[in-house]
Formats: sequence, structure tokens, C-alpha cells
Amino acid sequence: MNTAADRPEPLRLPPPRQGWGNIFWTLFGLVALAALLVACAVYTAPPVISDWQIRDTARPVAAARVSDGKCGAKIVLHLCDMTLTLPTPTGTVVRRINTVFTGMHVGDYSVRVLADPARPDLVTTDLALDRLWNRTVTLLVIAGALAVIIVAALAAMVRNRRAGAMG
Repeated sequence: MNTAADRPEPLRLPPPRQGWGNIFWTLFGLVALAALLVACAVYTAPPVISDWQIRDTARPVAAARVSDGKCGAKIVLHLCDMTLTLPTPTGTVVRRINTVFTGMHVGDYSVRVLADPARPDLVTTDLALDRLWNRTVTLLVIAGALAVIIVAALAAMVRNRRAGAMG
């Protein structure tokens, strides 16, 4: 009969030493992921936030125009970029918006330009407001996943460096 004293202790090996090449590519990947996270914060989050501010008061604006509008899909992730132009008594409002959402869709999107009469600088589209919850959840999931991956990778690098220094 085997007792605890008869069983050998498990052998714990430190992770293999990482060369500068591995460290470079790991850091390169982290910088790329961080750039995607910054892009979410700079290009995607502001239109989502402003659309939440005007979601109940936005109305169609006949004089507004969409230019440079294009949408593309990657499996179920849709990315629409467009420039909205709205003439106002105080000058023309030009706003470039980025709309990211998920879903199944084949074909073209048609959009109407909407604006809050009290805040015409926050011009948006019906497509953006119709998918506001979807856009919010998509942004939170993508940004959250990127942040978790970055933190986990940094923690693993620190842990591996410490284990390599002790071994």
C-alpha cells in the first residue's frame, strides 16, 4: 500500500527562458491590442455616449446629408463609417461617426440623419439609434475582452520573469 511518504513530490519546472525575440513579439502583440483598445475609446465610444444623450429627442433632419458612408461586415460584426453634414443657422455641423454592432444582415443599409434640435452638434442616424443597445453591449464586450487579454498577458510576462529569475 502506498502512503503519502512513498509518493515522490511532483517536479515543478520553471517556464523556459524567453529570448529577446519572444519578448519582442509578445510586446508587439500587446501594443497592437492596446491600439485596438484605444481605437475603441477614441472612435467608437464617443458616438455611443452621445447617442445615449439624444436617444429620446433626436428627430429626422431633411437638410442633413450622409457622405463617405460605407458599411462592412466581418462574420457578424458590422462596421459602418460615415460623415454627417447638417446645415444650421450658426454654421454647418460636420461629424464623422463610427457605428459598430453585431447581427446577421445581408444587403445594404439605408439611413436617415437625425439630430436633437437643442444639440445639433450630436447629429446621428436612425441606424445608430435603432441599434444603440447592441452597439453598447458590443463595445463593452470588445473593450472588456481586449483589456482582460492585455492584463492577463502582462501578468503572465511578470510571472514568467519572476519564475525565470528564481530558477
